[in-house]
Amino acid sequence: MQPFVLYNSEQRKKVEFVPRKKGHIDIYVCGMTVYDYCHIGHARVMVAFDFIIRFLRSQGWKVRYIRNITDIDDKIIKRANENAESITALTDRFIQAMNEDSASLGCIEPDEAPRATEYIDQMQNMIGTLVNKGTAYPAENGDVYFEVEKFAKYGRLSGRKLDDMQAGASERIDVEVEKKHPFDFVLWKHAKENEPSWKSPWGNGRPGWHIECSAMSTCCLGNHFDIHGGGSDLLFPHHENEIAQSEAATGEQYVNYWMHVGFINVDGEKMSKSLGNFFTIRDVMEKFHPEVIRYFIVSSHYRSPVNFSDTALKEAKTALSRFYHSFKAYNQVYGDKLVETLDENLVERFNSAMRDDFNTAEAIAVLFEVNKELNRAVKEENAAQAGIFYATLRHLTNILGLVQHNVDEFLKSDIGQEALDLSEAEIEELIQQRKDAKKDKDFAKADAIRQSLLDQGVVLEDTRQGTVWRRAD
Repeated sequence: MQPFVLYNSEQRKKVEFVPRKKGHIDIYVCGMTVYDYCHIGHARVMVAFDFIIRFLRSQGWKVRYIRNITDIDDKIIKRANENAESITALTDRFIQAMNEDSASLGCIEPDEAPRATEYIDQMQNMIGTLVNKGTAYPAENGDVYFEVEKFAKYGRLSGRKLDDMQAGASERIDVEVEKKHPFDFVLWKHAKENEPSWKSPWGNGRPGWHIECSAMSTCCLGNHFDIHGGGSDLLFPHHENEIAQSEAATGEQYVNYWMHVGFINVDGEKMSKSLGNFFTIRDVMEKFHPEVIRYFIVSSHYRSPVNFSDTALKEAKTALSRFYHSFKAYNQVYGDKLVETLDENLVERFNSAMRDDFNTAEAIAVLFEVNKELNRAVKEENAAQAGIFYATLRHLTNILGLVQHNVDEFLKSDIGQEALDLSEAEIEELIQQRKDAKKDKDFAKADAIRQSLLDQGVVLEDTRQGTVWRRAD
């Protein structure tokens, strides 16, 4: 295991990672609130931490990966009421959909996916500790609030100062009369009529959102762990509040490193239902193969903002297809046999890029170099070199979770494309007719069949093993 650096949002710079326990990394990522299908912003967080964890494990690190599920929340209650269904039925349905979407994107499952409703007792214990320590207070209406002025380091993650935030706060946020300070945040919400609730020392109610992650992360990984991650939109106030309540409760440093994934814009604008540019993962998978979506996400640095568009995804499909075409060319000559030898120089360049804050953009540039060398070796019929470059490209794409599908199935995929007018049997029949025409030296007919198929979206490729077809890009 070689050292690596990551960008720590709290320090606002790249720093060398030092594990709390040699060879081990504990990581907690804020997951989804399950009241609807996951959108492409969720996809980016899923995929980003997936390739990060895949890489770390490929380097020999023992990673424990926790991603929570928020299954009690105002939005969940509202949606269940709108649908006239139970909260459990709603959340179970969307948890299943989330897991299906994650699997379609090629993401490995977390080691544990705790649900908020399974940790109510632990949340109440943490809230009780905060009340007993005087850093939280029950309000007359039954809510319990964290008192931000009692936590001296509040704002250290976001770089915000309470005095600056308080100035003009009444213009920006709703100041509840029960609060001592405008930025005090709720730990326990008193029960409203016809809402789900749990008994507590402060009356019937349910947990606030922030306390959920503090309880689940510390229960799964301990009071102090290595890495906490999530989307950039969670940095403030969610992660800021997690730090405050966790450290106030335990007296220990909560997290050593904070990682945040950049935003996705759609056609240059922030994704929003009100703008009509809000897309679920399933919306996009109707038009593009899920691995194309994954490649689009992987090809940009996880911290950088990216612009989502049909054009960008079409470019991603073209780029990803280059690897599939190269694998197909190699397989047609040498089969799928993997040699044990890798090109260590190219592997090290890939690993070096990934050790620099998981720079996938640079890592993929290395992949294209390997791809170029593979194609050259196949063309020159250099079996030894072709085998090395094929094995190297297989190894490196596996780390990023790319090129994981059957080559022919991917290249013939019709996701998002108009259905071919021809069936597979009809295409094969025309290929046979072309073969017969060439045998009879009727090259004009053979060329006409090739062109006719191309006009209908079918590309023919003549190989040593015969003629094969794929859909036109």
